[in-house]
Amino acid sequence: MADEQKPVVERHTTTTTTTNGGGGLAFIVGILVVVVAGLAYFVFSGASGGGDSADGGSGNVSVTVEGGGDAVESAGDAVESAGDAVEGAADAVEGAAETE
Repeated sequence: MADEQKPVVERHTTTTTTTNGGGGLAFIVGILVVVVAGLAYFVFSGASGGGDSADGGSGNVSVTVEGGGDAVESAGDAVESAGDAVEGAADAVEGAAETE
């Protein structure tokens, strides 16, 4: 028998890759940078955004609460009661420590 020769088959593969330049993402990132920079400017520049003084609202503010005397007295009484309770608890702990 004669030797049979198989034909040689050559294969060539071509791969085409397309890339997007990322222009849309760069545009969004650019907008975010501008927004953050604008917010930082307003936050750190001390602009108050409203006021009656000529320098942009950085004048003195005075707040008066009428009828607050009763609340202040009640708060003072509450503080005194809390102080008495702490003092009583300290005496109780001291007494318990002495009996042991």
